[in-house]
Amino acid sequence: MLLKIIIKQLPLIISCYSGIVLVSAQPAIEFEVDPTWPKPLPEGWINASLGHPCVDSHDHIMVIDRQNITAEEAETSVPTPPMMLFDLEGNLINHWGEKNSVPQNIHGCGFDSDNNVWVVGNNDGIAQKYSHEGELLIQVGIRGVVDTYDGTAIRASDNTINRKPLNSSQNGFFFPAGVAIDPENDDLYVADGYGNKRVVVFDKNGIFLRQWGRQATPEETLEGMGGAFTYALHCIAISNAGLVYVCDREGLRVQVFNKSGDFVRNIWIKTGNATLPDSRGTVWGLGFSPDEAQNLLYVLDGRHEQVHILDHVSGDILRSFGRPGHQIGNFTVAHGLTVDSKGNIYVAESGTGRRIQRFTVLTK
Repeated sequence: MLLKIIIKQLPLIISCYSGIVLVSAQPAIEFEVDPTWPKPLPEGWINASLGHPCVDSHDHIMVIDRQNITAEEAETSVPTPPMMLFDLEGNLINHWGEKNSVPQNIHGCGFDSDNNVWVVGNNDGIAQKYSHEGELLIQVGIRGVVDTYDGTAIRASDNTINRKPLNSSQNGFFFPAGVAIDPENDDLYVADGYGNKRVVVFDKNGIFLRQWGRQATPEETLEGMGGAFTYALHCIAISNAGLVYVCDREGLRVQVFNKSGDFVRNIWIKTGNATLPDSRGTVWGLGFSPDEAQNLLYVLDGRHEQVHILDHVSGDILRSFGRPGHQIGNFTVAHGLTVDSKGNIYVAESGTGRRIQRFTVLTK
């Protein structure tokens, strides 16, 4: 067995916030890395940096690839398509997209109730909605145009950006990082993101509905001010309880809101040597356990290359797995996380990691 993490049976936990009383009792749970998933790619294909994965209602896992292979790799290989669908056995069942038509530096994805998929890229100003077969259905924004006074911006290698964000566009974005789809009505929630500092909501047809969020001051970051974001809104998810979870990566916290944007609470991920504000951050991706109450919250800590398993109610870290490295079960630039209906965790790596690994859940 290559890697196993066990959560023991815990006492009953009762917590109250925002007038809601939740009761949580954690089951015993194990994870082990699956060395057989996914199956080998077609001959000649090679992965580049990966964005955040997502899962549809059939437990098809979408892997999004930035196609930024090296010149040396291009001599013998071709980049994979930007969007690839794998089944639970790890077979590639569909793929589509061209580098010059999908969002630049493709970064996040999410499926709606019809298994259409929305994607965004954190070097662009658009969101695109594709059918499950890869047909482009809707595009919000203009490719290459971002929410600044002149529609342009350049992000340097140190992540500094040469344009001030307007944080206000109703038909575009400024380097968005992630998407979440409301299962009740298919509204689109966008973590917008690297340039802007807001959550912006559109209906399923791409019509603007509302937004919230702004740039945090250093003091607001330290005190955990709700709705003020440090740098990257790196991911976003909606719980079964209808709450919106936003990754304030460099702020070392998950900010939780209702769907109107009212702040509910912080879930802090202050691990190891991380300080506030932190240039790398600890909250890179998140997902929920598949039980109805979603008793466990999984947070991907890119600074320490770990997955933290939290009690959802208290926010306490129960256990963690992973470490920096290139061996199976290790992570190199652990970037995005998703969870299927069986409770298996998928972690995609960016930078020089360039792979996705599945950690299979075994409940006792």
